[in-house]
Amino acid sequence: MTLHPEELVGRTVGPYMLDGLIGQGGFAWVFAAHRTADRAPVALKILKPRYAGDPQFDRRFRNESRVASELRHPNIVRILEVGQADGFTFFSMNLYPDSLRSLLEREGRLSEETLVRIATDVTAGLFFAHEKGFVHRDIKPDNVLLAEDGTAVIADFGIARAVSGYVSATGVNMTIGTPQYISPEQAQGRTLDGRSDLYALGVALYKATTGEVPFRSTDWFELARMHVEDQPVAPRKKRPDVTARLERVILRCLAKHPDDRYPSAQVLHEEFQQLTDAARKTETFGIAPRATSELLAALAGDRERPRWLLPVLAVLVVLVVAVLVVLVGR
Repeated sequence: MTLHPEELVGRTVGPYMLDGLIGQGGFAWVFAAHRTADRAPVALKILKPRYAGDPQFDRRFRNESRVASELRHPNIVRILEVGQADGFTFFSMNLYPDSLRSLLEREGRLSEETLVRIATDVTAGLFFAHEKGFVHRDIKPDNVLLAEDGTAVIADFGIARAVSGYVSATGVNMTIGTPQYISPEQAQGRTLDGRSDLYALGVALYKATTGEVPFRSTDWFELARMHVEDQPVAPRKKRPDVTARLERVILRCLAKHPDDRYPSAQVLHEEFQQLTDAARKTETFGIAPRATSELLAALAGDRERPRWLLPVLAVLVVLVVAVLVVLVGR
């Protein structure tokens, strides 16, 4: 008899009461739940029965989840408990009210400011995890969760690694990662490092910028070929208001060869911090029109100034603004 996740709502699994299904992936269901002892809200990820019934897969899932629980960083979802109870294998984690996927479903595309802020958070988390020897292998909007204050955190560290280890040990044919977001080397079954996560993040940023992923196909093998061989359409051709600098960042993340991408999540993180600083400078300069108008009004009221000074100053202000916009956009 097949168990449907909706049948679990209202039941307890170990110390948790399941309140509602909030998502599911290839290997697990995710429920909004609460701890019965103190009603503390959690997200509970439960391994699907077909995989929990495989002792080797179940063991790897629990082991990798325990290792991932040691990743303590503000931009990585914290795993609270890993266990087995009532015939289920699970882990609990902090519950977040939103995700990048849901945000994109609501808004279609994100402002550059929002996108850069989320990317800055994600790259901070990736840098920390990569330094600890973790490659996520499945970065996508579903796995980027958003706190109430807008902070982005990465979920599901360890799950893809558990699947990868299981496949290597058993030879079972299982898809690792999400086809629309896999890197070329992942599509080819080659050895992965942190730069594979940067490619997947590039796909997510492309979607957040343009409203669609760079490559689309209903055929998995064709999609894999496109990741390996085809070049994405430049984001500014689909959304002209995107700055040239952000476009270059996204396209560098999407480079076919890992050596042509950013060398590390830290370097990419610093790039996004620079984009944030550039945006702030632009915003600061954005108050200039008011200050300039006040200055020009004062100059206009000064009868001792030559008449030609006012239009000359106005032209100079326009030129300076244009130059700064070009420089910031690079």
